[in-house]
Amino acid sequence: MAKTLFDKIWDRHVIKQIDGGPSVLYIDEHFIHEVTSPQAFAGLNKRGIKVFRPKQTVATADHNVPTLNQHLPIKEELSRRQVEALKKNCAEHGVELYGLGHPFQGIVHVIGPELGITQPGITIVCGDSHTSTHGAFGAIAFGIGTSEVEMVLATQCVLQTRPKLMRINVDGELQNGVVSKDIILYIISQISASGATGYFVEYAGSAIRSLSMEARMTICNMSIEMGARGGMIAPDETTFNYLRGRKFVPQGAEWEKKLAEWKQLYSDGDAIFDKEIFINAADIEPMITYGTNPGMGVGVSGHVPSLGEINEKEKASFEKSLNYMGLQPGVNMKGKKVDYVFIGSCTNSRIEDLRMVAGFVKGKKKANDVQVWVVPGSKQVEKQAIEEGIDKIFEEAGFQLRQPGCSACLGMNEDKIPAGKYCISTSNRNFEGRQGPSARTFLASPLTAALAAITGEVGDVREYVKPSRDKAQEVLSEN
Repeated sequence: MAKTLFDKIWDRHVIKQIDGGPSVLYIDEHFIHEVTSPQAFAGLNKRGIKVFRPKQTVATADHNVPTLNQHLPIKEELSRRQVEALKKNCAEHGVELYGLGHPFQGIVHVIGPELGITQPGITIVCGDSHTSTHGAFGAIAFGIGTSEVEMVLATQCVLQTRPKLMRINVDGELQNGVVSKDIILYIISQISASGATGYFVEYAGSAIRSLSMEARMTICNMSIEMGARGGMIAPDETTFNYLRGRKFVPQGAEWEKKLAEWKQLYSDGDAIFDKEIFINAADIEPMITYGTNPGMGVGVSGHVPSLGEINEKEKASFEKSLNYMGLQPGVNMKGKKVDYVFIGSCTNSRIEDLRMVAGFVKGKKKANDVQVWVVPGSKQVEKQAIEEGIDKIFEEAGFQLRQPGCSACLGMNEDKIPAGKYCISTSNRNFEGRQGPSARTFLASPLTAALAAITGEVGDVREYVKPSRDKAQEVLSEN
């Protein structure tokens, strides 16, 4: 019987199927952090039990940590208490912790892949919705709630209902200056922020296969923003070349054995999906959001929809969103002034993203009235950026390179956008107050954000980037 990639992995991990109910799913890797784990550990301690398989749990501090002066004691009380609780819990339960000061510390969805913990064919969970990022490697990866974190710590299993399956095919050549963030923002704008609710999505097609691993992670990361349970991409030579030699990836004969297994991870040619969508890559232009959910996006050459373009049932929420954003129906996005630029988050904080931005801004200066924060996704990314001189390029451009953490993506720490200010952000969400109380967020790609940092307004990178035969996601060093 023909199977999808999802089916092949899911079926291998079902321990028990409950009649008329969910599956008991075995979890290979469990990532935890300082925000959603304290309550779960408290539950274990109350019951007097230990973590069942601590070697399959990896912890890091990322969500609420400061991104300046990480060598000093944490000033913010909640952050300090959360990080101290994580240290204590990991020590008591024998869980590996990559905390502040550790060379592997960073955003959980950045360090998993770069360390080679994330591998094809496995199941991965974390108390964070953007765990879908890891699906870029051909893994089933999804976020879980705090009670489920406790369940996995206690049993290495989780109760999970089998989702429906969707495949989104993106074929053809991308326009110059269009990158993976534009692809996923375009998809979400087409199907809406709830268009994949109840589904697990597989991304396929020639445009997807042409992407680097870091670009694929960006796409899978934002699957959750269209309501999907997760997203995944079948592993291929790009995947295997990325993983080869990484710290926790098997070596020698074991590598060859794993490689043979991984090469069987694909959807069979006659596999059936519950829903299938086809997209022409040439239709995608650099994207920008204008509202308060990731589905409210348009091409940068476009405009905020007029009231006549909005479904009658959606007009009230549409007008509420525009009122929050301080925008009018029908207004052009191009030329809209911005106050802050945030380059970071588990969506776009990897070395490739920083290289892309550095290649664009080299030799340029930021606009005088714009503040620019660049927050690397991990200590390894930060180290590599310094070794490559990217930090100097940012310094000369007037950008502030901070230290690793989730930062202004969710504004849990001190990295908040002031009320009423506009921030063009490479993060994944633009909800009301997401980046700070009354902050206004435009989601965009690293290239579009870099352009806004230089010009001080929303612009079209296609007017600035030289035509190239290189893949869109590669560093635009000629510019």
